[in-house]
Amino acid sequence: MKNKINLKGKSCSKTKRQNNKPLELVIATGNKKKLKEIKYMLKGFNFRITSLSDYKNLPRIIEDGQSFKMNAIKKAVTISRYLKKLTIGEDSGLEVKILGNRPGIYSSRYAGKAATDEKNNKKLLKELKDVPMNKRQARYVCAVALADDKGLIGVVEGTCSGFIATEKKGKAGFGYDPIFYIPKFKKTFGQLGERIKHRMSHRFKAFRKLREILTAY
Repeated sequence: MKNKINLKGKSCSKTKRQNNKPLELVIATGNKKKLKEIKYMLKGFNFRITSLSDYKNLPRIIEDGQSFKMNAIKKAVTISRYLKKLTIGEDSGLEVKILGNRPGIYSSRYAGKAATDEKNNKKLLKELKDVPMNKRQARYVCAVALADDKGLIGVVEGTCSGFIATEKKGKAGFGYDPIFYIPKFKKTFGQLGERIKHRMSHRFKAFRKLREILTAY
C-alpha cells in the first residue's frame, strides 16, 4: 500500500498488502439499499466489500453526533477499532432551508422511533403543505469517513441541491428520493432513477472525493 493520508494530507503510516489479495473494506451500514449504492460508487477498486450484516455481536453505534461528519466518523472509527479492518462510515440526510435545515441528522428517524421512508415523507410534506415551491429549497448532504485500526484516515462531504416536491413521484431510490425535486430535469430522484442520480447525488460527490483517499491508501 502507499502511504496513508490523514485529515491534513500528511503521511501517517506505511503498510503492505500481502499476495495481492483483495483488501477487505467494511461498510458500516445495515441498510441494503445504501450498501448497493456505495458498492456502485466503489467500482474499479480491488476491495472485498462487507457490511455490518456480515458480522455478529458488533458494538452498538449511537448516532449522537451534532453533524453528519461526526456521525460518519463515529461509525468508521468504532467498527474499524473493533474489527481491526479498513472501514467506511457514512451518514447522510436532508436539510430543508425553511425548516431551519430540519430534518438534518434526524432524517432517517424524522417521524419517530418507528419511522419508515413513507412516514418520513408524509411528515415532511405535511409540514410544507402551505409553502410555495420557490420556498421549498432543500439539499441532500452525505459525509463519508475512512478509518482503520490505527484511527481516522479522512472524512469528506458532498451535497446536492434541489426542492421538495408537493407530492411523491417515482419509485426509484430510497429515503426522500420520491419528493426530492431536481429543477434541471423537472423530476424527482424517484423518477430519475439510479443512472442519472448516481452521476449527481450527494453520495456520488462525497465518494468521488473519497476515491482519492482510497487510491493513496
